[in-house]
Amino acid sequence: MLPSEEIEADNRKHMKNRVLSYNLTCFLYSSLYLERTSETLILVPVMPHSTRPLSLLIFILLFLSSCFSFGQGSPDQIDRVRVGAEIFMDSRLDEVAGLRLGLVMNPTARIGERHVLDLLLKTEARVSALFAPEHGFRGEAGAGDKIEDGVDQESGLPVYSLYGENRKPTQAMLEEIDLLIFDMQDVGARFYTYIATLGGVIESAAEAGIPIWILDRPNPAGGDYVSGWLLEKEFESFVGPYPIPIAHGLTMGEIARMMVGERWIDFDEEPDLEVVEMEGWRREMKWPDTGLNWVPPSPNLPTFEHAYFYLGNVFYEGTTMSEGRGTEDPFLTLGDPGVRLDDSQLEYLQSLSESILVEHTEFIPHSIPGVAPNPKHQGVRCYGVKARIKDYNFDPVRTGLEIFTTLFNATEDVEIRSFLYLLAGTREIDRIIEGELSAMEVDFELESYLEQRRPYLIY
Repeated sequence: MLPSEEIEADNRKHMKNRVLSYNLTCFLYSSLYLERTSETLILVPVMPHSTRPLSLLIFILLFLSSCFSFGQGSPDQIDRVRVGAEIFMDSRLDEVAGLRLGLVMNPTARIGERHVLDLLLKTEARVSALFAPEHGFRGEAGAGDKIEDGVDQESGLPVYSLYGENRKPTQAMLEEIDLLIFDMQDVGARFYTYIATLGGVIESAAEAGIPIWILDRPNPAGGDYVSGWLLEKEFESFVGPYPIPIAHGLTMGEIARMMVGERWIDFDEEPDLEVVEMEGWRREMKWPDTGLNWVPPSPNLPTFEHAYFYLGNVFYEGTTMSEGRGTEDPFLTLGDPGVRLDDSQLEYLQSLSESILVEHTEFIPHSIPGVAPNPKHQGVRCYGVKARIKDYNFDPVRTGLEIFTTLFNATEDVEIRSFLYLLAGTREIDRIIEGELSAMEVDFELESYLEQRRPYLIY
């Protein structure tokens, strides 16, 4: 079976599951019809012994037929975003024939259930080396764990670390490379380190005079969602490399174009950058709208629910409080041994948004190898809240900040670490903690950024 056929088989399998769900819904709703009584519409079940008019029965049969014929049709009848990697494998592979490829990827570089590396190895493409960001090429390392150079056990290819002594490829690493291909799923957050890795890779490629292709993927939080403070120069770091908001609303391809166009990265010669664009993605889409399977971009973001609230629940990492690492629900389980949350504070958190549920919880963080080997307050009972998302019609940065501030002020002996300001990108967060400003009302002053990013938008 050719790689393109394997991709299509994976896609058909994914779509089949969605179609089955759709057909069940059609069947259930086709067993009902609407009857009007004065001012009320009533759902009436159609029973086998019904005496309703024949025309009604014909209508139901036609409706059922349309439902099931939909399910038997092409998977393309259900909207699904085609990521850049799929476009590349489907129609651009011949352009890299004979070139020595360097792949900057992690476990999210997938088309359906297959990793791009595995698909490429079944073709005549020449993959020469792999480059590993934070968490590793195969996702085997925890947050902040140093990645070592090594060999990929499944392919035998050399793996160069971009999250150890080197944060970008050295010129020696690129001597046997003709083209770099970058494919990683971002979460839409400034402090997620993959965008810093992307900038370093573009810098190195420009210095070596080799092109780089970005295989684009959706911004899971949506391209229209922008929130949080712009990074101030004082707080530039690997978790805050560029002057963008906390939730930037860009795809990796767009942020690559912007960092080059605004010269946020260092280069003498203009980088030879190409974005292999997606098909079917629109800016208003959040992850559930894409039709794509979620592959955890890091061990502590197992679902999109975790990733969405991560945008505003990351700030615990800048304090002695627990962000829930070492539990089943990191970034949704929040607290500290010293939390003393009273009923009025809990009621306030529960009133923040109809889109979330906030409940009191107790938890004990445990070591989880490869995920949270040394979580804060390991083995100690913590008190706090458990957050759940009902729908995604809320601002996770503002809501997360408000929950963080409330818990912070209800915690005994809590301490702030300097890392908090690297995450926030400013000291303005102190004004929210101290009650001077409300996270739900603060003006992040993003108008200039929204105008600045406009020329770099692809979708």
